[in-house]
Amino acid sequence: MARIVMKFGGTSVGTTDRIKNVARRVKTEVDAGNEVAVVVSAMSGTTNQLVAWTNEIARLHDAREYDVVVASGEQVTVGLLALALQDLGVNARSWLGWQIPFRTDGIHGKARIGEIDTTLMRERFTQGQVAVVAGFQGIGPDNRITTLGRGGSDTSAVALAAALDADRCDIYTDVDGVYTTDPRITAKARKIDRITYEEMLELASQGAKVLQTRSVAMAMQHGVRVQVLSSFEDKPGTMVVDEGEIVEQQVVTGIAYSPDEAKVTLVGVPDRPGVAGAIFGSLADSAVNVDMIVQNVSQDGKSTDLTFTVGSTDLDRAHQVLEGLKGELGYSDIVSDPGVCKISVVGVGMRSQPGVAKTMFQTLAAKGINIQVISTSEIKVSVLISADYTELAVRALHTAYGLDADGDG
Repeated sequence: MARIVMKFGGTSVGTTDRIKNVARRVKTEVDAGNEVAVVVSAMSGTTNQLVAWTNEIARLHDAREYDVVVASGEQVTVGLLALALQDLGVNARSWLGWQIPFRTDGIHGKARIGEIDTTLMRERFTQGQVAVVAGFQGIGPDNRITTLGRGGSDTSAVALAAALDADRCDIYTDVDGVYTTDPRITAKARKIDRITYEEMLELASQGAKVLQTRSVAMAMQHGVRVQVLSSFEDKPGTMVVDEGEIVEQQVVTGIAYSPDEAKVTLVGVPDRPGVAGAIFGSLADSAVNVDMIVQNVSQDGKSTDLTFTVGSTDLDRAHQVLEGLKGELGYSDIVSDPGVCKISVVGVGMRSQPGVAKTMFQTLAAKGINIQVISTSEIKVSVLISADYTELAVRALHTAYGLDADGDG
């Protein structure tokens, strides 16, 4: 007998027929003798509608009331799924975040989980009861409803799996696992059987949409084995595990791309101590996340051009912050380019294998693709290129690293 947390996203519970399908999947695990907790998102499109209504009522809204509204989507799905399970003869009950409770901090809209009291849930497991849990929501220090931010249901599921000492956390989505790259770009993309937490974290943070970054970080921190698999097809998925569980490492495991990037260059920035701190400190204070950074000092050594990337949705805010600093810093111009894409190759095998970056640069050069910015970590190399070349670059790199389904990868 195993203890399993099953998580189903919005598309998996998007209609009453799909909710009934989820109930049948859960019953299969129960019939196998397993203890099961199910975490569900709101039905697809529901959260977007709730956010839109909130913004229509008040653009500058009280974040506490915003959380009350947007958390209501999950209340509907837990109730419906509990009913669907009961209809199949399964003993089940719904749990909202505050009923467990999921204790969080008080940062509404992006709350972080502190602790989860699973005492009562464990007791119900001994009675053969399935727990149907609302993802994405919790309760703050002041007993107000909180939400965890976009993709928060994945985080809820992994956190619950850790608190329950579950054998694994199965995350059901509209794809059947993690692929070497986006199958919509290249039909030669292969499903990965096993991937390390670190690789999954890098792929998720560099644009792969399969798992939410916070949930992967939490799984790695608590050693929760995560499986990504399809709600609609009955076949094995991808296991996200500790590096020690993978016997032989690929040099490159996958290629991610992030099209939602914008490049900003500050021209003629005085080259003196404290300038970079003032620039990036001010951006951070305005919640603008900066990613890749490159600095070029001019020949006279008195000024520098500073280039960095931000999310495309943060570009206007970044401009506003930087324009406010012009008098203080004395730079000559701001040049921005929203038409860029970040391409990343990821693999823990890079630690022991030289030449990964060289292959990347030579492959892109052979296709006539200019590299604008480069950044690296121990298991990742990222480059910024013109968005026009995104698909060409991904396909060429996928082939160059032997990842094609019909290649030697």
